[in-house]
Amino acid sequence: MKITRDEVLYVADLARLDLDAEMIDKFAGQIGTILDYVDKLNEVDTDGVRPTSHAISLTNAFREDEQIDHLEREKVLANAPEKEDGNFIVPKVVG
Repeated sequence: MKITRDEVLYVADLARLDLDAEMIDKFAGQIGTILDYVDKLNEVDTDGVRPTSHAISLTNAFREDEQIDHLEREKVLANAPEKEDGNFIVPKVVG
């Protein structure tokens, strides 16, 4: 499929790209080559082939939520570098 210079300029304008004449010709050729390849793919017989969204079968690894007991405060704070009144002390990160 042949892409014209005007079409390249139109898309470049939409993308706010400033292209010189050499780049316009280069992109027209490259885009044309890509569209020719897509046309070739459209010739492939896909009857009986299920549409897919991924090349491989993917499944989610969901698990049921389980309610469990929380950790004891003393055990949680045991390795804290600094603690006060049962809370972690951390450096100030917001001015």
